[in-house]
Amino acid sequence: MTYLHTLDTIVSTIVLPAAPDTDREARFPRAAIDALGQAGLLGLVSSKDVGGMGLGLPEAAQLVERLAKACPSTAMIVCMHLCAATVLEKFASEKVRRDVACGRHLSTLAWSDNGSRSHFWAPVGTARRDGDAIVIGGSKSMVTAAGEADSYVWSTAPVSNEGASTLWLVDSKSAGLSEPKAFDGMGLRGNRSSPISATGVRVTEAAMLGVDGGGFDIMIGAVLPVFSTLIASSSLGQMDAVLEAACAHAAGSKLEHLGSALCELPTIRAYLARARIDADMVRTLRDDTLAALAANRPDAMLRVMQVKAAAAEAALEVTDTAMRVCGGAAFRKDVGIERYFRDARAASVMAPTSDVLFDFIGKAVCGMPVFG
Repeated sequence: MTYLHTLDTIVSTIVLPAAPDTDREARFPRAAIDALGQAGLLGLVSSKDVGGMGLGLPEAAQLVERLAKACPSTAMIVCMHLCAATVLEKFASEKVRRDVACGRHLSTLAWSDNGSRSHFWAPVGTARRDGDAIVIGGSKSMVTAAGEADSYVWSTAPVSNEGASTLWLVDSKSAGLSEPKAFDGMGLRGNRSSPISATGVRVTEAAMLGVDGGGFDIMIGAVLPVFSTLIASSSLGQMDAVLEAACAHAAGSKLEHLGSALCELPTIRAYLARARIDADMVRTLRDDTLAALAANRPDAMLRVMQVKAAAAEAALEVTDTAMRVCGGAAFRKDVGIERYFRDARAASVMAPTSDVLFDFIGKAVCGMPVFG
């Protein structure tokens, strides 16, 4: 587990000290991303054959969880990079794979269209042949690391085949790409989830990732398990952070007229106990999701859908509890609660949203086709 020792050093010396400014100024955490790249951590899931670490989803989950405990914005950028790297490792050229493996290439997913929004599996953007080139058009509503990543794993409708979508590797500096407005969000303020528009963007046929019309299978079969598990791990890191801060505040704040600390109140302890149980149940579900995927269990995809929804909803409850326990003090930035409270809002509305997942899970448990 030496990669975790390297990670902990980067977190303690770079990620955590910069987190307040990353949030306050909506600043992309470039120093942290560069340090993670130089340490080889952006190549965590890349094959050793191309210079990567050759590790898997369990290790990626630990990476994102620890980053999220310090800076959820940084964790979100890394999460989306690892999702994109999962696709690139399967379908990109050796040069791209090597650049990803050694930390020279930051990528991200560009899937949520303005027209289909959280239904990311059904893009309305277009791709058409023009001589030897493919011309891409469309608008993405939110792209993590917009303008900062080196490439986008971009989705469009198929060029000519049947199917829901086709995926492309698009250079972020391609002519025709634009960022209509900068990201200025309530939470995850440093992750630069801006909209991106593509107007007449030209790529080669070789930029296709997989086969024309085969994007849906890659999205759901290869990427959704990674994305759901890593987003859940990010929620776990955020819950751990707010619980530590809330417990420290409850132990250190005195009711001087009573001669007791806040943590001596049974109601305070009960709130914290319930929040700790919620977080620990999510960790158990996350770990069982990893086990189900590793064993290729029949319930693996059910767990994949459950873990993101469960973690996102628990994070809302736990961060709300931390705010309640710490009272007015929690509104102060120095207490270390309100930033995570804001950041935790994102997971439940990030595609597939909790409401969409509840529908999918309901279909699954009723024996209905999930995407029917």
